[in-house]
Amino acid sequence: MRRLLLVGDVLGLTTAFLLALWLSSSASVIDEVETRWEIVIFVLSLPLWVLLARVHGLYDRDEERTDHSTVDDLFGVFQVVSLGTWGALVITELTDLPHPTVPRLIAFWLFAIVLVPLFRAIMRLVGRQNAAYIQNVIIVGTGHVARLLASKITKHPEYGLKVVGFVDRDSGASLNGGEQLPLIGSTSDLPELVRQHSVHRIAIAFSTGSHEETLGVIRSMQRSDVQIDIVPRMFEVLGTNAQMHTVEGLPLVGLPTPRLSASSRFLKRSFDLVGAVAGLLFLAPMLVITALLIKLDSRGPVFFRQVRMGEGEQTFRVFKFRTMVDDAESLKTEVAHLNMHLGADPRMFKAPNDPRVTRVGGFLRRWRIDELPQLLNVIRGEMSLVGPRPLILDEDQHVEHWARRRLNLKPGITGLWQVLGASDIPFDEMTKLDYLYVTNWSLREDLRLIMLTLPALARARSAY
Repeated sequence: MRRLLLVGDVLGLTTAFLLALWLSSSASVIDEVETRWEIVIFVLSLPLWVLLARVHGLYDRDEERTDHSTVDDLFGVFQVVSLGTWGALVITELTDLPHPTVPRLIAFWLFAIVLVPLFRAIMRLVGRQNAAYIQNVIIVGTGHVARLLASKITKHPEYGLKVVGFVDRDSGASLNGGEQLPLIGSTSDLPELVRQHSVHRIAIAFSTGSHEETLGVIRSMQRSDVQIDIVPRMFEVLGTNAQMHTVEGLPLVGLPTPRLSASSRFLKRSFDLVGAVAGLLFLAPMLVITALLIKLDSRGPVFFRQVRMGEGEQTFRVFKFRTMVDDAESLKTEVAHLNMHLGADPRMFKAPNDPRVTRVGGFLRRWRIDELPQLLNVIRGEMSLVGPRPLILDEDQHVEHWARRRLNLKPGITGLWQVLGASDIPFDEMTKLDYLYVTNWSLREDLRLIMLTLPALARARSAY
């Protein structure tokens, strides 16, 4: 993956350079001799561009982080391209070397900001189709957390991980608070198991061994070429905004202040307003066509209005395109047996193949188009672009105690729950994700989640 990303960076930068050169040459007459020198200098500078990206860690994170994506690279790429472009201008001015004109540099800078992430995304797509991308994982532990980790890995093949088995202090089989779990060995067998199963990662997930025994396992495996991942204690409260710091070598994880300042709220609201207005203007033709299709398809209004629980325990009526027959709410009891969560968790009502869904409604739900009118709720100040899931009142009554802090921010059109699985996420997991989002809010995370939502919307999924 490192090599593919390097190739992607070189292709992105070279394409940006050629496009900027073509754009400036078509706009005015240029000095061919000076242009040749600029091309030579650019080619010679490519290793420095790669070094700059390496210093920013843009080649290491795919190996270290299983959920790393091109979206996570955007800020780093912006920094590298900006520093490289304008740093090169300063250096060439000081050394009197040939350099492009400022308009051409601006064009290169803009092209590179777009093209480098694009080529990185293509290279990741190519790399993840290769069987060599799959990493074998051994999980150390047999309890609830170990089983939860294995379940999440299985549900997300895009992580490129394959669980080959569990190990713990004792080999054989383990109950450890759940169903019997066959083990492939004990922790003392790890070195041999790593070689036998060609293991690339070891996940430490609360082994039954003592603290010293677990430390011994980690230290022994650090001598091998294996990535070690550790599920931290109290992981339930650690979000993306947690920061690592030290006190005389003792690592501490700092949690952000869970209450947004007035300036942060102003920033989030401004971002919401600009994004919602721009979204409505850009999507206006599609929204009009959708409204016409709904009216032609079935009897009833274009919009479906439903009461949801909002920020600070205040209710509001959400805007959605109607995707069901007009009297769908009165027919809900007749389809209760179709609830996909009925056996495991009836607190959420999600019915696959719901007969109340219209022909047009099925299409709108599959592509999440039915949720676009919620941009009106954002403009009205009832919702946010990114936030906790807007629950109906029947679902909200099951949210208790600490989990109600999810209402400290406005519900969102998208959020962690949308990016990580939407309807497939259990109720308790959804409330935990909302809690983490609220207590770890940052504008950067909002931008990241919006950018992760876009490719998710481009893939048709079941939505209930």
